[in-house]
Amino acid sequence: MRKLFAAAVAALALTPLAALAAGGHDAVGCSGCHSLHASKGEIIFAVAPNKTYLNPKTKQPYGGTTGLCLACHQDTDKGGQGFAPVSQHMSHPFGIATVNPKVAKVPPELLRDGRFECISCHDPHPSNPFYKYLRVDTQNGKNVDKFCAACHAMKADQALAEKASFFSSMDETGSRVVAPAAPAAAPAKPAAKPSGKK
Repeated sequence: MRKLFAAAVAALALTPLAALAAGGHDAVGCSGCHSLHASKGEIIFAVAPNKTYLNPKTKQPYGGTTGLCLACHQDTDKGGQGFAPVSQHMSHPFGIATVNPKVAKVPPELLRDGRFECISCHDPHPSNPFYKYLRVDTQNGKNVDKFCAACHAMKADQALAEKASFFSSMDETGSRVVAPAAPAAAPAKPAAKPSGKK
């Protein structure tokens, strides 16, 4: 039995992580985005950040992880590779240095070095089993409000915001999933009063 268990563990260890998930990045593999010896950007990027597509507010190219994402997820005439291009006028804002607290209260777990990047909403690693690589399980897109409520609680059910837990394969601190807050303990039952009878 031990040999069978050891063989199963060894097979699992040798199985590429991408084979365990379902999504568009599975076929890309690690080296599609990262390279140890030929990096072209931050965080050992194998793809050069998109320097053609400009942030409409700053008129500067997007940097950081957003620049990497846009290297693939933008039209070819805008510096990308044309894979599921992101349309700025139809998309949620991304690649921003600060978030207006009147619009959203972004949990710190979703910010990257204080910035709101693509990876604030999406964890693109194949280990993420959620719909469109969102960082919250939306039941295959049926309950996107659950994710929106994490930052926009004033526009959604407050209870959803409090229950959100975020998937993260990019957390260098070691905790991969931030668990939702534990439910409040039920109040203790008062001790029975002695009746005075024997």
